[in-house]
Amino acid sequence: MEPAAGLTNNVAAVCQTLEIAGVEFIPENGGGAGVRLKQTRRGG
Repeated sequence: MEPAAGLTNNVAAVCQTLEIAGVEFIPENGGGAGVRLKQTRRGG
């Protein structure tokens, strides 16, 4: 997969919006880069 391309400020804004919404970007670690939802703590 190729990295996001476009105007730098647009790419940064999209990434920031996704992170605020709970998306976590995972760096490439041999298995490839990816995304996942952040773990949330459940109160008891």
